[in-house]
Amino acid sequence: MATPHPLTTTASGADVRVRFCPSPTGLPHVGMVRTALFNWAYARHTGGKMVFRIEDTDAARDSEESFRQLVDALTWLKIDWDEGVEVGGPHAPYRQSERHDIYRGVIDKLLATGALYESYSTADEIDARNEAAGRAKQLGYDNFDRTLTDEQKAAFRAEGRQPALRLRVPEEDLTYVDLIRDEVTFPAGSFPDFVVVRPNGIPLYTFVNPVDDALMGITHVLRGEDLMPSTARQLALYAALIEAGVTTFVPRFAHMPLVLGETGNKKLSKRDPQADLFLHRDRGFIHEGLLNYLALLGWSIGPDRDVFSLEEFTDAFDIVNVNPNPARFDQKKAESINGDHIRTLGEKDFAERTIPYLAAAGLFDEPTHEQLVMAFRVAPLVQERVQLLGEVPGMVGFLFTDDVSYDADALKGLPANAAEVLDACVAALEPVTEFTPEKVQEALAEALVEKLELKPRIAYGPPRVAITGRRISPPLFESMELLGKDESLRRLRALSEFVSN
Repeated sequence: MATPHPLTTTASGADVRVRFCPSPTGLPHVGMVRTALFNWAYARHTGGKMVFRIEDTDAARDSEESFRQLVDALTWLKIDWDEGVEVGGPHAPYRQSERHDIYRGVIDKLLATGALYESYSTADEIDARNEAAGRAKQLGYDNFDRTLTDEQKAAFRAEGRQPALRLRVPEEDLTYVDLIRDEVTFPAGSFPDFVVVRPNGIPLYTFVNPVDDALMGITHVLRGEDLMPSTARQLALYAALIEAGVTTFVPRFAHMPLVLGETGNKKLSKRDPQADLFLHRDRGFIHEGLLNYLALLGWSIGPDRDVFSLEEFTDAFDIVNVNPNPARFDQKKAESINGDHIRTLGEKDFAERTIPYLAAAGLFDEPTHEQLVMAFRVAPLVQERVQLLGEVPGMVGFLFTDDVSYDADALKGLPANAAEVLDACVAALEPVTEFTPEKVQEALAEALVEKLELKPRIAYGPPRVAITGRRISPPLFESMELLGKDESLRRLRALSEFVSN
């Protein structure tokens, strides 16, 4: 590993400070959540602190609704933070839109040291100078305004021009040691002096983001690979902030791998269904399962092991062990891991988590006591069978309605003698006085397997469809016990009549 710049922080343990600083635009997506997760895990692993601040300087795109959705997302995922919005802390306020006076003070300090200078060049003038000098237009600004005299500035102001403020970029290589990618160097002259404050006096993101990091004492900047090119500008600005006495150190940087979509080699887009965090929640991911899967997008707890608790994750996680190669989002694997976590839940916990999904499916509005009892009784029967909580209503809905609707594929799979089988079920169950799963199975096995000489797989198909309306359902005999004898017999007779007509 290369040696970091001498002014790079050496913070470790409880001195570690990371941040999650999204812009409140649109819905939270899994790439953003992966960034929050790795920052949170590193803070919890080291015993440090996580800061949650909001970068809301883009008034045209930012919204309070998106901010609330961000808070909702982290709250659901149980990713907590030590300082920031909703929590407070010593570096408040934690919204960029409320920190303009703070930024003004930093700008004045940088002007005093000469790190910032006034720039009056227009885009057309820059293009014209590049063309005249035989330089490609793509090279952009030519540092022309660095040496303007007071007389030249006064003349521009007399024309009604307002200056932007640019950072005087050091004329030397800028090198840092990435915690994931090792040493990275930006050669001298690879980028020009850049605007940090617009002519209207509003500072740009390229300024306020590292300034906030500096003022809030952020020691480790853990972010996506796509932001890596901006690190050069941050290093240049940090040099100026240190000279001006705003901070005393440069943070450690780590750039996490891109998350790709299921096909191709493109970054997972906000438009991809897999990117929508709330869609995953609506489909029935539990936070333990989703976070476990997202942790695997660039990191591994060990060979041949994919399922682990959040406690195991934070105990083992270190940002230096993140793989720099792109990670691909695999929906099936995510669902499989979620199913593994569902099966680790206690029965009561699992049942409670199904209630909102049963309500969302229209099985009830405000559940009655009887409906809640039924939900808790049936939950253990399906916990081993689902990968998503959203699958539960389809499996147990037959218990919350008097009118069973038969799935087309279930009817298609019925044998030709389905009516005979169902009538035999009725005849076998009518005398049963103790309507338990064991007694029901005993009666049906005698009637269908022994007397009609049917294989169990075929024998129990018609009664399963009669009871649940589905080809795949919770265990049949336990389902009949939950329905009760009278309702079970009614449904057996109803399907017999249905297939006979």
